[in-house]
Amino acid sequence: MPKLRGEAFWRETLRSAHYVVAPMVDQSELAWRLLSRRHGAQLCYTPMLHAQVFLRDANYRRENLYDEACPEDRPLIVQFCANDPEVFVQAALLAQDYCDAIDLNLGCPQMIAKRGHYGAFLQEEWDLLQRMILLANEKLSVPITCKIRVFPEIDKTVKYAQMLEKAGCQLLTVHGRTKEQKGPLAGVASWEHIQAVRKAVSIPVFANGNIQCLSDVEECIRKTGVHGVMSAEGNLHNPALFEGRNPLVWEMAEEYLEIVQKHPCPLSYVRAHLFKLWHHTLQVYHQLREELAKVKTLEGIVDVNRELKLRCQEEIANQKEGEKPKEGLPFFHWICQPYVRPGPKERCKENGDSGTEKGVRGKRALEEEEDGNSELLSKNKQKKKLRNPNKSFDPSLKPKYAKCDQCGNPKGNKCVFNMCRGCCKKRAFKETADCPGHGLLFKTKYEKSLSWQSSQRVIQNPELGRRGAVAAGEVAAPEEAGDR
Repeated sequence: MPKLRGEAFWRETLRSAHYVVAPMVDQSELAWRLLSRRHGAQLCYTPMLHAQVFLRDANYRRENLYDEACPEDRPLIVQFCANDPEVFVQAALLAQDYCDAIDLNLGCPQMIAKRGHYGAFLQEEWDLLQRMILLANEKLSVPITCKIRVFPEIDKTVKYAQMLEKAGCQLLTVHGRTKEQKGPLAGVASWEHIQAVRKAVSIPVFANGNIQCLSDVEECIRKTGVHGVMSAEGNLHNPALFEGRNPLVWEMAEEYLEIVQKHPCPLSYVRAHLFKLWHHTLQVYHQLREELAKVKTLEGIVDVNRELKLRCQEEIANQKEGEKPKEGLPFFHWICQPYVRPGPKERCKENGDSGTEKGVRGKRALEEEEDGNSELLSKNKQKKKLRNPNKSFDPSLKPKYAKCDQCGNPKGNKCVFNMCRGCCKKRAFKETADCPGHGLLFKTKYEKSLSWQSSQRVIQNPELGRRGAVAAGEVAAPEEAGDR
């Protein structure tokens, strides 16, 4: 069948999807996608996958896509991060039979994306992005889509979107924040940018940002004219968001845990989902928060969830008539509801800081926490300090490692090539050389192989051995005569 494009792709393949679950690392796994689909989601994305790892690692492919193939989980878009056209397309070719489209991540603003040079940190490299999308559009049997963040300037954002459309992008998701707007600095997403992009391109557009309930979805579609709306954090705190309901937290948690029993996933994913669902309740029952953090099995998580349910039911039974939710929440803490991320000033107040520049602290402690003062350390570092009182977090005391000549990772101290093990292995294999420092013996094994092959030929053809002996005797005879 010919590959559908633009509006036809959205209408027929994506079934005119309006309600979309975002690609979320370690959070939009199959079990969560199935839960979201049961409660109104019409289209889901996989978590972001690394194209290079997907291409080289069969286990990564199996664990993140192949084993999760499920007829109920369609339509589905697989998202990759990449910065090399060939790698991106080769990875996409391995994934295209398991999805309805391939998405290129141009929106991740996290530090890991900066270090890996992908996501929103490619948004200035238009030539590279054109080559990636052009090649994918040419080679793939499914459409190519993109998820982007905006520039501060609306005009530049519009030109960016038009460039992607011209290159072959068939659907565009626009997150109305810049790459600098993240964490406590996230702020409000700009629907004006999204509206401008929607008017400037002819392909379908999804909006992302400012979605906490169904009325936000409807208002966003009305104001921007987009084809659909994508939710990330809103969906994590209330998987029934697209149904317009605010169910009891334990109902969603129990349903999710039942799905996980059928479609297992790493325990860290499950724990993270319950932290989101029970977010407001865990501010009340701190002990159970600690138990959820420490539990090592799915059965243990089920037990913590049951205990949380019993505590809430007991609280409901003892509730006084006319009592209202505390902490300024719209609903009682046992009801699924959005979490409004506090800005820097609000976070300072939560932490008891003054609000001055020195007092502004992010979600994790600042890098300047080098003196080991437990009052300044993050919670994780405080736990490490409890386990090892002599531990120091002073960066100046950290051992300095010599870097690999090839990639910059720490090199092996005894490596003959001055490289890390990965780079050394490639070079030693290419040059058929040994590196005792890394235990790589390509040359030695090759010589042993030649010796073994030679001995096998002698065993199979004894005549060769006799000829060799005769030849050796002929050479030795003059020497023997000379000795006499």
